[in-house]
Amino acid sequence: MLTTTDSVSLTGPLDSAALRRSAAPLTVAVDDAARSRLDRGRRLFHGLRHSESGDAPAIYGATTGFGALVGYAGRTDEADQCDNTLAHLGAGQGPDLPKEICRASLLLRTWSLAQGLSGVSAEVVDRLAAMFATTFVPAVPRYGSVGASGDLIPLAYATQALRGRGHAYVDGRRMPAADALTAAGLRPLTLDGRDALALVNGTSVTTAALALAHDSVRAAHRSLMDLTCLLADLLGCDPGFLDGDLLRAYGHSGAIDVGAQMRGTLAGTVPSGTRPLQEPYSIRCSPQLLGAAEDALRYVDGVVAADLGGVSDNPLFFHDDAENGMAGRGKVVHGGNFFGQPAAFAADLLASVTAQLGNLAERQLDLLMDPARNGGLPPMLATVPGAQHGLQGVQLATTAFVAEIRRCATPAGMQSLPTNLHNQDVVPFGTQAALRSYDMAELLGLLCGSLALGLRQTVHVGGRRPTSPACAGLLDALIEAIPPVDPDRPLDADVRAAAHLLATRDLPRPDVPGHGPAAGRTPGT
Repeated sequence: MLTTTDSVSLTGPLDSAALRRSAAPLTVAVDDAARSRLDRGRRLFHGLRHSESGDAPAIYGATTGFGALVGYAGRTDEADQCDNTLAHLGAGQGPDLPKEICRASLLLRTWSLAQGLSGVSAEVVDRLAAMFATTFVPAVPRYGSVGASGDLIPLAYATQALRGRGHAYVDGRRMPAADALTAAGLRPLTLDGRDALALVNGTSVTTAALALAHDSVRAAHRSLMDLTCLLADLLGCDPGFLDGDLLRAYGHSGAIDVGAQMRGTLAGTVPSGTRPLQEPYSIRCSPQLLGAAEDALRYVDGVVAADLGGVSDNPLFFHDDAENGMAGRGKVVHGGNFFGQPAAFAADLLASVTAQLGNLAERQLDLLMDPARNGGLPPMLATVPGAQHGLQGVQLATTAFVAEIRRCATPAGMQSLPTNLHNQDVVPFGTQAALRSYDMAELLGLLCGSLALGLRQTVHVGGRRPTSPACAGLLDALIEAIPPVDPDRPLDADVRAAAHLLATRDLPRPDVPGHGPAAGRTPGT
């Protein structure tokens, strides 16, 4: 195992920063409080499961079949019941999920189990925690989950890999899972039926993908506020479209807060006096568009926070309380906390936000490249139009990115299909919604990088220097990272470099509600 300096506690809430850090080795601390919860929950499960009073409650998955076959008896041997849980779920297809989603999913599952409500053994959580100190990543196929009874199929692949079955990655190399465990210095996980069911019966893949996608879209949203300001400054626009009285009259808190932040970024700008009275909507209406996105992202903030701090398992085990009439015994409750509808709705909303932010970035780049609207700069921002082609190829690619984002923006959370002999007669498809949003967020980052490249090139082909200190600082960072396009060269790596710079750099900002850590800002994203 590797020595790590980063650590995550299983007591207290997780955040998206912890999920992102889990892509690399880190220490997951099973502290005394977590161990106490686990031991107490395990004792309650065993007490109910093996009650000698003659009225032991039925416990789904401990003695029963699964899903639509719950009315049939399961296997009597507890270790054999583990295979009964997992074997039939090996039906996923498609490419492997991104490694950061797989490890983030398992961190979420570890945290959920460590709350002590699932009745799993402390040994399971200890072994999961040990995995995070290594580079071990289960190989999990993308397709197969409907997100209704949790992410059964993808989490079953992850669990089987930890048992030494299927495939996994170590140090980025794909290999049989048993070999991967050996290479990572880990022992195969041993489970009973309750442990196995608890590992697969939750929305951890959905939540991980949504949280990571939301993080990326938050970063792109911040970038587009900065890039819009830089665009306005380079073109010499009057910043009146950000007027505080104007936006307060509009009445939407997101637009008010975004406008205040953009005014701070543009502080010190000097209009050129040569622009039209009213700018195109991609500039003039940007605080309304970006503000509406801010309002929507705040809703997603809340869903992600609730899912990161919730327990998505079935059944759950609760200790005595004065109201349940079961003093001295506790209770098992069967329900639907694994139903990922909140994440599905949030991911669909996030997809809509992503699509409109992508539209804005693409239109702003188009404005920059058009001599009829860019203040007389050369077409395509080419240094010698005709002999050179500037960002013509980049613009073609951005058109393709926008088309792909729009194709993926179709809502998934209401496309329910009954399955499992109508046991799962309504399903949320949250997994598909979240994974789709994760893919879209990557394309949005590339659109931001493309726009940033165009803004960097603008100054090279005759555009003015920014007059706002904050905008000048952003431009200087872009100039330092990316040489001018002169002569033509492949620009794919430059777009990625600009996207990375935007995602990892933050301008000083005014203290505006909704833009602190509680609003989804993650250090280093």
